[in-house]
Parts: sequence; C-alpha cells; structure tokens
Amino acid sequence: MSRIGKLPIAIPAGVTITVDDGNIAVAGPGGTLSQPMLSDVTVTVKDDVLTVTRNNDERIARAQHGLARALIANMVQGVTKGFEKKLEVNGVGFRVNGGGQNLEMALGFSHPVKYQAGEDITLKVEKNIITVSGINKQHVGQAAADIRALKKPEPYKGKGIKYVGEQIRRKAGKTGAK
Repeated sequence: MSRIGKLPIAIPAGVTITVDDGNIAVAGPGGTLSQPMLSDVTVTVKDDVLTVTRNNDERIARAQHGLARALIANMVQGVTKGFEKKLEVNGVGFRVNGGGQNLEMALGFSHPVKYQAGEDITLKVEKNIITVSGINKQHVGQAAADIRALKKPEPYKGKGIKYVGEQIRRKAGKTGAK
C-alpha cells in the first residue's frame, strides 16, 4: 500500500473539488486548477475529506496511487496558500529590474537579458532577490528553473543566479606556482 496515497486530504473551507469523468477541478480563493485523472485510481469526496484509492494491485496502479494523491494535495495547497520560490542574484554588476510578469537583468553579457513569465506566475524583485509565486506548483518550479538557467552559478566565485539557501560547491582557483 502506498504510504502517501493512503493519506486522506482534508478540504479546507472555501475550497470546492469537482470530480468529472476523467478530470478533477479544485477551486478556491486563489483561483482554479484542473488535472486529468489517472486511469488506475478512483477519487472520492465525502464530508470534507478526499481519498484516493487504486482500482487494482498492478505496478502502474501502485505508482499512480501516490502520484494522484500528491497532485491533488498540491492543487488544494495552491488555491489556498500558493507556492513561491526565491532566487538570489550574486555578482559584481549583476542587476535585476522589473516585476509582475517581466524581468530585465544585467548578467554580465553584452546585452540585457529579458524574461517573460507565464500568465499565472507573479515575479517580485527586492534588491538581489527574485520571488517567483503562483498557484500551480509545477509552473512556479519551472519558471524558477528557467530564470536560474539564464546564468547558473559558477564554481570559482559563485557568481550567477541560485536558489536562496542553495549551497554552491566551490573549487580552488589557480595556485600561481612558478
């Protein structure tokens, strides 16, 4: 039995979950998210508690059991609290401007780098910290990864864009031996 899949999901006040044929939709104060249902699991809603059960004991059903529960729990958390990731820009002369959907960054290239986020993503800039937030966990993580990929941190001085709290493995520079 899946340890994650068998856990029930408590539905907070103000959140409605509708299960149609082949689709599950979660609506709440943050917005609405929908996800196609996986084929080998069944979702039931009873008394503000959602449970996910698998239809059989085959390998694919066991794999989808925990996945379906995690996806639905992420949708519930997204429409109530939302998700955010923070990125830090390190480097002499590296600057970030903008907010909302657009960023304009000076990352040591000969031209400014522009980034346009998706419509469900909000970007906020405070000094050298970029905050990526939204209700869809997958889109927030992908947007943060796309921004980080514009200038990954390098191992000698640590210049580049990194997640807040990320440890960069540093290398020793040249020794200058003669």
